[in-house]
Amino acid sequence: MNFDNIKYVYFLGIGGIGMSALARYFNAMGKSVSGYDKTQTALTDQLVAEGIEIRFEDSVEKIRPEIKNAISEVLVVLTPAIPKEHSELKYFQKYGFTIKKRSEVLGDITDQSFTIAVAGTHGKTTTSSLIAHILRSSEVDCTAFLGGITQNYGTNLLLSEKLKKRKSRIKPITVVEADEYDRSFLTLHPDIAVITSVDADHLDIYGDKKQMEESYSQFANQVKEGGILIIKKGIDKVLVLEKSGKKVLTYSLHQSSDYYARKIAIKKGEYIFDVVTSEQAIRGMVLGVPGKHNVENAVAAVAVAQHMNVFTGNIKNAISTFKGVKRRFEYHVKTNNLVYIDDYAHHPEELRACISAVKEMYPSKKITGVFQPHLYTRTRDFANEFARSLELLDELILLDIYPAREKPIEGVTSEMLLEKVRTKNKKLVSKKELVKEIKEREVEVLITLGAGDIDTLVEPIKNELMLRVNKN
Repeated sequence: MNFDNIKYVYFLGIGGIGMSALARYFNAMGKSVSGYDKTQTALTDQLVAEGIEIRFEDSVEKIRPEIKNAISEVLVVLTPAIPKEHSELKYFQKYGFTIKKRSEVLGDITDQSFTIAVAGTHGKTTTSSLIAHILRSSEVDCTAFLGGITQNYGTNLLLSEKLKKRKSRIKPITVVEADEYDRSFLTLHPDIAVITSVDADHLDIYGDKKQMEESYSQFANQVKEGGILIIKKGIDKVLVLEKSGKKVLTYSLHQSSDYYARKIAIKKGEYIFDVVTSEQAIRGMVLGVPGKHNVENAVAAVAVAQHMNVFTGNIKNAISTFKGVKRRFEYHVKTNNLVYIDDYAHHPEELRACISAVKEMYPSKKITGVFQPHLYTRTRDFANEFARSLELLDELILLDIYPAREKPIEGVTSEMLLEKVRTKNKKLVSKKELVKEIKEREVEVLITLGAGDIDTLVEPIKNELMLRVNKN
């Protein structure tokens, strides 16, 4: 799509992490950006502060007249979370406005650039953020659309200096998180692709794991002629890959890969390790983001950076200065006697990785976890797997299921999940009572986990725990 003729961009669901990055992009490109969202959040407040108009009421009457009167100059961007009966959506459909899904727009933008796309059930946000940070720190000009707020930059959009100066004739480099939900990533045709994992998820969309793997195979085969596909070891045996047209490389924590980590150690809360490639060993890498899964993500980022011809010293420096992504193992309280970490984990494997990392960092401490399940379908499809991951905790506080876009499913409840967890110290608590529950417990290490609205409880929990710290 040619965006030159577009004057107004209107977002239905502007507050989502992917939608907000696109809103920021078009705002930076000088378009008139506005939109609707169901809920006001800290992110929507930031967008408003950046000059973007947002409304929280589904009202056709309140859509600006200049948008209504300029159909040919308007692009409407839609998130799949918007219901079909939404009155503003129905209005735009009725009057023939150009309506595109977020993934389609991202595909149009990246078609004009050298694209590095990171896909995977988990790991993609941290890996794409690491790649963008390495490139930006090494003065490799790039734009990055990320699925989280980077701690280094405080945003989910990094904008190329060339784009800021409207030097569009120079082909830009774009790093993008490739989302498998609703098969969104199939709009992308990257020059370099990374696949971090293909664990089953979104079975409400795919039906079964086999169909999901077929979509990942299609994504992998959409890498451009002469491009590079970098995949976690083992995924190469799951996907059906075309044999010609691209180079396929593997990475892992193990020696049987093209890129792997060795001599992994923890010193003062940081991971120290070497990255071994076919050409060299990069010794003494330092990563301050906890978890061996993040060491593995760093190995993937190193592989991409090397193929972008980034100097080894710059790669090492960038990884050592990477601060992580908000809600990915994010510390809120960190003292000798009390630690509070918040994490976005909402899939059994993500829970396992996060809780295991916490236990590795704090082997002698009691680990208390608060988990808010996300989606009825996901809870139903992976109830046993969730239970086994949650059993890694010493104490479990379970919240009600966050429905997001879904309606309740009979028999699928947090009570059902709690019954499957074999941990003795477990309890179902309402969001309203959570802070009080934590106040009454002797907490050593606390983790809040989930992708719903559990993040709205982070500040109240932090404030309560800080009262305890200051008292002592």
